[in-house]
Amino acid sequence: MHSPSLLFNDAALIEADGEHLSPSYTRHLPLVVHRAQGCYLYNASNQRYLDFAAGLAVCSTGHAHPKVVDAITQQAQRFLHVSSSDFYFDLQVALAQQLKATLPYMGSGAKVYLGCSGAEATEAAIKLARYHTGRPSIIGFYNSFHGRSYGALSLTNSQVKYRQGMGPFLPNVFHAPYPQSEAAVEHCLHQLEYQLLAHTVPPGEVAAIIVEPIQGEGGYFVAPPAFLLGLQALCRQHGMLLVSDEVQSGVGRTGRFWAGDHVAGWEPDVVLSAKGLASGLPLCAVVAKEGVMNWPAGAHAATFGGNPLSCAAALATLNIIEEEALLQNATAQGEVLWQGLQGLAKAFPAAQLAVRGRGLMLALEAGGLLPAYAHLSLPQQRDALLTACFERGLVLVGCGVQALRLCPPLVLTTPQAQEALAILQAVLAAATL
Repeated sequence: MHSPSLLFNDAALIEADGEHLSPSYTRHLPLVVHRAQGCYLYNASNQRYLDFAAGLAVCSTGHAHPKVVDAITQQAQRFLHVSSSDFYFDLQVALAQQLKATLPYMGSGAKVYLGCSGAEATEAAIKLARYHTGRPSIIGFYNSFHGRSYGALSLTNSQVKYRQGMGPFLPNVFHAPYPQSEAAVEHCLHQLEYQLLAHTVPPGEVAAIIVEPIQGEGGYFVAPPAFLLGLQALCRQHGMLLVSDEVQSGVGRTGRFWAGDHVAGWEPDVVLSAKGLASGLPLCAVVAKEGVMNWPAGAHAATFGGNPLSCAAALATLNIIEEEALLQNATAQGEVLWQGLQGLAKAFPAAQLAVRGRGLMLALEAGGLLPAYAHLSLPQQRDALLTACFERGLVLVGCGVQALRLCPPLVLTTPQAQEALAILQAVLAAATL
């Protein structure tokens, strides 16, 4: 066997990818990554790209952080795999202890389930909620994303392409409106309580409400605190579990360990984590309050869930977040980006730029047609902006219908933030000529 880099040049690799791999993969930029370090990706010519996608908010400590690599290497030399269904090993317990420490309101008897992906975390939460409550129904929200496996996809509501041709979906799953502003909170809560629960599904049959404190794939809309606390009150009133999906927003991305930490009094029953938890290795965690995770042995497990290498990477990640003050850095660099993006909105008023998010989980959305892209729809305009940024050395991905997603590694520096802002300014200037 030879290294793939020796078998293909970049053009040949892209062609072979189309021939041999599933067309369901979204390859939105023609970048073949040969190596990556910190906040940069490099192609075969050693041309560097500032990575503001971070593997979809996965590479929280940057690419190939030496402490993460060292932790993985040391664990690989001990053993590569032990199935959690068969034997015990130390790293799972250590990781569970550290995660519980970030959620003190859950109680010392809180339990942690470790799997492989955000979608797996959603699937586990659905099963746990139904088992724990004995109720069949689950409520999610319009514009949400919880994964693309069948149970998760039944809740996912952000783009129709994920669902097209895939039904029928999991029964007893319902959706309610999610507020995209403070002004919409009262209406959304009213629709949930006095429309959905009054006319469609009895509250006594609802096992759980699952909500993203910040909608990720749906467009980086931040839930107003009054909305989250309203959901919490409703769940307490009717005995429903409250599940907080922090797959994308957790592990320091917003400047707090959990996005929900920005909301005083927010205490969900179950918290879901994945993406940035292991700095690039597959891992998810479901953390449940004391007494909630009462299912028996064999009720749920996965062969590779909480695997040794991923647990080692996760423990290193949590240590790095603390040692390198990455929560504080996410706040500081997020402020640099926020102010810079607001400046762009003022500099290009015709673009009708909207800025939203928290910390290093930010979105920039152009609501007006840009002259250079007047022949395109707004979603196509967004894709053209992504391409233009890429051509200048900045990697971004989209979210929602027409927004640019800015979710760089938490190790981002001020010069790198300013570099990204300069590229965005150049792209917008060219688009408005």
